[in-house]
Formats: sequence, structure tokens, C-alpha cells
Amino acid sequence: MFCAKYSYAAPMNTFSHTSSAADVVAGLDLGGRTIVITGVTSGIGTETARVCAAAGAHIVGTGRDHDATVAALNDVAGAGGVTAVACELSEPKRVRAAVDQIKAAGRVVDAIVANAGIMALPTLTVKHGLELQFLTNHLGHFIFVKGLLDQLATTGRVVMVSSMAHTSAPADGINLQNLDCHEGYTPFRAYGVSKLANVLFARSLAKRFGDGGRVACSLHPGVIRTNLTRHMGDRGEGIFARLGDAGMKSIGQGAATQTLLAVHPLGASANGQYWSDCQPATPSPAAQNDAALELLWAKSEALAASLLE
Repeated sequence: MFCAKYSYAAPMNTFSHTSSAADVVAGLDLGGRTIVITGVTSGIGTETARVCAAAGAHIVGTGRDHDATVAALNDVAGAGGVTAVACELSEPKRVRAAVDQIKAAGRVVDAIVANAGIMALPTLTVKHGLELQFLTNHLGHFIFVKGLLDQLATTGRVVMVSSMAHTSAPADGINLQNLDCHEGYTPFRAYGVSKLANVLFARSLAKRFGDGGRVACSLHPGVIRTNLTRHMGDRGEGIFARLGDAGMKSIGQGAATQTLLAVHPLGASANGQYWSDCQPATPSPAAQNDAALELLWAKSEALAASLLE
């Protein structure tokens, strides 16, 4: 899953796989900006919040548990302040409540980093008629991001944290008739489907943004040992052992690409792109299927409407 190869565009900046999120924001003044980040209670979500807060941004952070979200944000708070919002991405009505809370504050949002997620659940879990990884990683974020678009600045950015694991989805793309995995379930394939959906959603949103100044993009953060990998068991340990220290990233390095895309001037030209190691990269053929963009968008709209009734 983690050994897919990517073709990279010619390096457009000096950042690389060894850069950290702190490197990316060095010298930037983010005072006056509001950055919304899902999944701030651990891992690269916490680190993205920390470095952006240190550079002056106001951080609106979400997590499933309100108290844990408050604690995490208190630990990273900077001069710009923080706002904690409870958001359970697998519960559409609670996602809508989180959106309403953020909108009620009246802040213009400069970036949304869709960072939260679950990975490789060992057994099939179906909720609201959908496989839980697809529901959480894609549809929850679809509802969340779409709900905040009215608050997004004219130069605002939507950053979808995908994964190179999107290549583990079926080569012919997402089977929209099998979103509950009734035709068979494997943990990494289902995770790959949800991550492919992240890339397709970013590309769909980018098309809707056009050249008006807003940006939607996606990325692979790298292989990082965080709470996200807790369900991987022996397979995860085997992957980590094969990669070794050279193939793994620290949490700071893992947060670098999403931080760059959210706040660095270089991210302003990333509309519709997929990135890895702080550089633009080429996603899988399934992720480049233009017909799939509108099919997934329409399906997601229909699912969201039915679950929010």
C-alpha cells in the first residue's frame, strides 16, 4: 500500500520530504487569518494547529471529544486564539451542528484542512448504510467543507488530507453501488476508496472554484506513526520495519505538506493538484478520471441530503 510510485513535477520550491511544518511557516505572519482544522487532538492535526498558531493564526479545531479538543488547543494556542468545536464526522447531523457553530462566530475562513480520519478498520463496520471509513473520511468532510464554503475567503483554501493509499482502491475507481462493502471488505481497500474520494472531491471542488482565487487540493502526508495507524497491527509494524527510519516521517515532517498548502504563498497555485513531500505529484489514474468527479459529487449530495433530513 505504501510503496506506490509517483511522478513529480520539476521541483517548484526548496521544501522536500525532510521539511517540517515549522520550516514551512518560518518567516510567515499569519496574524488575522483563521484556519479550520479537523482532527486536532493528535498527530499531524495537532502539529498543523501548533505551527499555524505560533505564526499568529486563529485556529478553529475540531475533534470527536469536546474536552480533548479544548485541551489540545489550549496546549498550542498562540496570540491569535483558538476555538474548539466538537465534530463527529460519522454523524452527519453533528457535522452540520459543528458547521453551524463555526458559522455563528462570523469569522471569514482562510483555510480548511480536512485532516481527521480513520484507517484500516480490521472488521467491516457499517453506519447509516455506509462503510465507516467512507462515511467518516469522505462524506463527513464533504458535508463539513460544503457547509463552510459561504465563510471561505475569496482566496481561501480547502486542503484534503488524502494518502498514497488511494492507489489501493480498485483500479476502476469507486463502486458507488457498493459503499456498504456488501460485495466484500478488506481494510486497506476500503481505506483506499475513502482516500480516493478525498482526491476526487478536491478536484471536483477545484473545478467549481475555477480561476477565481480559491484553491482546493489534496495530498499524501507521508508515512507517520500516529494514532491513525492503531488498527494496522502486525501489517503496520511490518511496513514500518521495511521502510526504516529513512522511509518514515516525524510528525513535524508529516504535517509539512498540508501546512504548506493551507498557508504558504506557494499553495495559492495548487488548485486541483495532488501533492506529496511538499511538491506537486501525480495521483493514480482512477483519481484523474474526470467522469468520476461528477458521479461521486452527485452521489455525495444525495447521501448527505438523505442523512440530514
